[in-house]
Formats: sequence, C-alpha cells, structure tokens
Amino acid sequence: MSTTKTINLKNRPKGKPELSDFDFTTSEVPELKDGEILLKTTYVSVDPYLRGRMSDAESYIEPFELNEPIVSGCVAEVLESKSSNFSSGDFVTGMLEWKEKQVVNAENFRKVDPDQAPLSAYLGILGMTGLTAYFGLTDIGKPKEGETLLVSGAAGAVGTVVGQIGKILGMHVVGIAGTDEKIEMIKSEFGYDEGINYKTTENMAQAIAKACPDGVDVYYDNVGGEISEAVLFNINKFSRTVVCGAISVYNNTELPKSTSVQPFLIKKSSSMQGFVIFDYKDRHPEGIEQLADWLQKGKLHYEETIQEGFDNIPQAFLDLFEGKNKGKMLVKI
Repeated sequence: MSTTKTINLKNRPKGKPELSDFDFTTSEVPELKDGEILLKTTYVSVDPYLRGRMSDAESYIEPFELNEPIVSGCVAEVLESKSSNFSSGDFVTGMLEWKEKQVVNAENFRKVDPDQAPLSAYLGILGMTGLTAYFGLTDIGKPKEGETLLVSGAAGAVGTVVGQIGKILGMHVVGIAGTDEKIEMIKSEFGYDEGINYKTTENMAQAIAKACPDGVDVYYDNVGGEISEAVLFNINKFSRTVVCGAISVYNNTELPKSTSVQPFLIKKSSSMQGFVIFDYKDRHPEGIEQLADWLQKGKLHYEETIQEGFDNIPQAFLDLFEGKNKGKMLVKI
C-alpha cells in the first residue's frame, strides 16, 4: 500500500495565518473500490475564501476541522480507475484534499481536456475564478453598454476577468490595485481604461471621482474595507454593488468600525448584493461555455502566478495576503 503526504489545519489562525498553522503528515492510500478513482494531484488552487473556512464561525460553507486536510479546487491525473467514466491518464477537476495522491468517488469530478486549454485554466478562467467573475458581473451587476464599472482587487484572479468581461460588454472599466506595476498590467494586458494605486493615493474618494468622471454604475467589490467605503461617495443613481470578497478584513481580530452604507444606498436607490459561486452551481455549464467561447476567440486572456512543489502550498496561500500574485495563484505539484 502506497503513502501520501497530506497538509492539515493544525491551528485556527488568530489574525493573519502563519506557516505554523499548517501541519504535514503521511498517510496510507487505500485500495480502490467500485466507482472510485485514484488521483495524483497536478495543480492546487489557493484562494482567499479558504481563510474563512479556517475559522470556527458560521458561514456559507462548513469550516475545516482541526488536524484534518485542507480542501480546495484541484486538477488531478487519474492513475487508476474503477469507474466507467474515467480511464488511467484522464485529467479531472473538483474539490480535493491537499494530498499528493488520494482515492475519491468518481461522481464528484469532471473530466477536463488538456487539448482545449492548459490544465491550469480549469482552476482559473474556465473554473471557479472565471465563473465567479462571469455570474457576479452579469447576473448581479446587470451591466449596460456605456456604463462605468469599477473593480477592486483588479489585478487578482477574479478582478482581471471581471474587467475583461466589462470591456467585452462595452463598459468604461476602472481598476483598483496595490502597485504601479499592477496598474500598468491591468491597463496594458487586460484592457482597463484607468487604474488607481490605493497604496499611493491619499484620498480614495477623490481619486475614484477623477477616474470615474461619470460616477460608478457597477462596483465589483473584491476587498471590502476603506476602499469600498470610498466608492460609496461616487455611486450613481440605481448603481449595483457586487460583493464578491473582503480580503482586506479577513484577518481582522475585531469588528472594524465602518461607514454606514444605508444612507448611500437609500439616497441613490442603489443595490448591494453578496454572493458565492456555489449559488450558481446549476448554471456552471452555461458560464463555462460562454467563457470558453470568448477565450477561443481571443477576447479573454488570463494571468497566473504558479509556485511549484507540494510543500509550498501553505506559503502560496499566505502570499495572497501580501498581494504577491498577479491573476490566479496556483501550485504545480
């Protein structure tokens, strides 16, 4: 019987996670039963939302258990199969434990085609990242041609896709990011019309007003916190705010004191809605089909930050909170 390395949650982080919150163990790989497949992990997705699952708090998804494996989106190779749906050498995507090898129920996984797109794309532009951008913007943002779209976390995995979809749909697109290099990237590589470096900007409300002279019609919020408070001073009548993430406050140990949003929403007859991609589970094929079409036509492209080595998965996750990723953060095993 073969063995595999596993990465477990050792401690519930207090504030920002640290490497000491993770634990490496070795376990045996069980024998295959009917309907199961043996997988070798190829790519692991690390995402900000995993921080929420490390806390023992009520949320839209169950928290991770202490001394149990972390789980995230992965692409893996089928080494052995006792399922009629998969053969050795196939590649699949789905939610997997952070293990080098594991046996899983084949029903929970979808085959992916490495000839249609690079395997890593199925965790990004053609996976949860792309779908989050697509459904958040099109379903909640309800974009219209000629409107202004403002995106925070614009250089991140979701933000780079949101901006491109906004341009495809004929919007004026402005992005917020944390370095001049990232601002240049979102404009030169992802079609953003303007960019704001929040780390070198003293007055965000004024900077947003300058970059969005016609006001903000759709705000795609990936960060929360003070940046999103500044946006409120620039929203238009009937604007829509899509609340996708709040990475700026995920590691807070106390509830932040924040501006009350209600007066702004009332004054502007504005809507604000949060969502998680699991809300659109039944519509994933629709989203993948549209994203794949845009990708094949050259209307979409994507950026990835790929670290290598199973042992580097925790560090790659921590690097998200330092803004060290451009686009999707992945680990290649």
